[in-house]
Formats: sequence, structure tokens, C-alpha cells
Amino acid sequence: MRVASSVIFLLGVMACSPEDGGHADHAAQDRTAPVSTEAPAGTYTLDKAHASLIFRVDHLGFSNYTARFRRFDARLQFDPSAPAGMSVTATIDPTSLETDFPDPDKLDFNAVLTGADWLAAAQFPEITFQSTSIELTGPDSAKMTGDLTLHGVTRPVTLDVTFNGGYAGHPMDPNARIGFSAHGALKRSAFGIALGIPPEGSKIGVSDEVAFTIEAEFSGPPLPQKAP
Repeated sequence: MRVASSVIFLLGVMACSPEDGGHADHAAQDRTAPVSTEAPAGTYTLDKAHASLIFRVDHLGFSNYTARFRRFDARLQFDPSAPAGMSVTATIDPTSLETDFPDPDKLDFNAVLTGADWLAAAQFPEITFQSTSIELTGPDSAKMTGDLTLHGVTRPVTLDVTFNGGYAGHPMDPNARIGFSAHGALKRSAFGIALGIPPEGSKIGVSDEVAFTIEAEFSGPPLPQKAP
């Protein structure tokens, strides 16, 4: 992997060398031009049967404890020709948090994490995200920044997003479909959730940083009707 990365880096340096004249500028533009897709512009809604939202925290420095939210929704204004103008809104039900605690009869760990010391879901019954900017970083990748409201606090969060492709429709699925993968991280203390954060220089506790991963497919406009 290191050798491959070095070769890619050297090729990038060569492509941007002064001897290349205006070709370097064109190459840079090509690398950030959006990838082509048959999926049309329009309003897309989340296909909840093909979506997941998981998060991880460091536990004592020994493992990345993983949990998920089962109920969330999103709406996307999609325009493949102008990705910087696209927008996303999303909502998460914090009470849908699901852990893999092995004995829920002994301890309802889901209830612990949604309780007053952590997500305080009774007081803050919804987590929301509203995108504010999208910056293309490659033909099929972008950084999406938006306002996340969690635990009653709103702060900006940035996600690294990959466009996995799409189509305009299929005989068995007549609506347009597109798919994305995204990941990011936040500091839970910035949202007022600080219980169990290890003291500086220690890992005895649960990390301040929360990493999250999203997989999502969206359904969009139907295939145009063919003329008889």
C-alpha cells in the first residue's frame, strides 16, 4: 500500500509540473468534475430498507464499542450536474439506539444510553442534521458540512461522502436510485454529553470522540413514461 501511495503521489506531482503547461489545470478540473450518472436531478427519499447508521467509541483503549440507530430518515435534493448546490436533511430517533448488550433482562443498556446521563431522549426526542455546504473532493467524493442538533446543542459537523452510483430506474424498480457511503466524527462533549470521558493522558473510560458510518440508498423520480 505504501508503494502504491508513493507512485500515485509522484504521478500527481508530475501532472502538476510547470513543464506541463495548461494540461495540469485541465487535469485538476477533470479530477474534481462530478462523475456521470443516469440518475436524474430531483427530490430523493431514504430507502430505509437499505440504510444503516452505526457509531463507535473507544472503550478503555481495548475496543471500539459499536452501536446503531434503527429509526432515521433523510431527504436529498440531488443534482448530479451541480453537486455543490445539493442539500440533505435528516432526522434520527434517539430512542431507537440499539446495542448488543447480551442480557437485557439483567440490564437494559439501550435505556441507559438513551437516559438522562447520556442522550436524554425524553428531553431531546429528535436528532437533526441540515447540510450547509458540499465541496467536491473528487469525481465521486465530497465533504459535506451541516448543522447537527444533538442533546439540544447545534454545532457544525463535516462528513466525508462517497457517491456509489445510481440509475434512472429499472423494470423491477421503476424509480431512480442512488447510493452513498459517509463517515465522520464528533466530540460528544461539544454537545454536552461528557459522562465517562477519560482524564487527560488516560484511556480509562469512554472516548470523547464518536466515529460514525452511514450507508444509504435513496429513491427518486420515476422513469419517464414511454410514448405509445
